[in-house]
Amino acid sequence: MPEKPVYIVTGAFGYSGKRIAKLLIDSGHSVRTLTGSTNRPNPFGANIQVFPYRFDNLDALTESLKGGEVLYNTYWVRFNHKNFTHEQATQNSFKLFEAAKKAGIRRVVHISITNPSLDSPIGYFRCKARIENALIESGLSYAILRPAILFGYEDILVNNIAWTIRRLPIIGIFCNGEYKLQPIYVDDLANLAVESAKDFQNCITNAIGPETFTYRQLVQTIAEIIGKKRPIIKTPPLLGFVAAKITGLIMNDVIMTWDELKALMSNLLYVNSPPVGKTRLTDWAKENADNLGKTYASELARRRT
Repeated sequence: MPEKPVYIVTGAFGYSGKRIAKLLIDSGHSVRTLTGSTNRPNPFGANIQVFPYRFDNLDALTESLKGGEVLYNTYWVRFNHKNFTHEQATQNSFKLFEAAKKAGIRRVVHISITNPSLDSPIGYFRCKARIENALIESGLSYAILRPAILFGYEDILVNNIAWTIRRLPIIGIFCNGEYKLQPIYVDDLANLAVESAKDFQNCITNAIGPETFTYRQLVQTIAEIIGKKRPIIKTPPLLGFVAAKITGLIMNDVIMTWDELKALMSNLLYVNSPPVGKTRLTDWAKENADNLGKTYASELARRRT
């Protein structure tokens, strides 16, 4: 009797990876994760095999992928830091795809970003494009999913907008706030990822939700839902960034990078595509209004665990 195929999820103890792993486990699949957080609490217990990333050793990395049918890749870093950079994550992604091919992985479902470009002046989007190209050129069967921003349980961005609204009498937005974004529910993205592994046709999908907001509309909507309407004022980008930087120092976190601000204001989190997600952020926020933004969600704190 042939061995049961293994489905491999990078970062199964993280945000989107956890949802993908849960769907696979609930469907009865054999699941393995590669993670940089082997000491992080494991919500799946014996239902998942845990291997550390071995980007320093291609043979060991290949061995950890052997027996895998599909690789769901959520590996990335949100910003440059003394302990990790976009360039390091890009080079590590190249190694991951090389190891996947050597290990006999049949399909890669890769989480990217809207509007990646090799010519982008923004490192995040330029590196994401380089990674996509490496996957396409690898010869592996692929599905590339391009979400803008995610929301849901354990969310950071939407939660911290609500956290700020709860604590400040006035909310500043960068310039006029008319730049757009299209959030997708993290569970909708996970479902799309799992469905994208069911055939071997190469595809690239803009993974966006059913609602499009301007940034001003998003802030106003969250404020109304949590019952904390606030005056919204236009703020020069540099002044707003400095305020976010100071708040980050107080919270021992990175609230927003200059690249993220430029991407937002350049409408890089918006695409002219039909939605693939079904869950509306407004509906989800209403269901979770009592807890949304009650506590601060720290990116760096999660990485330290």
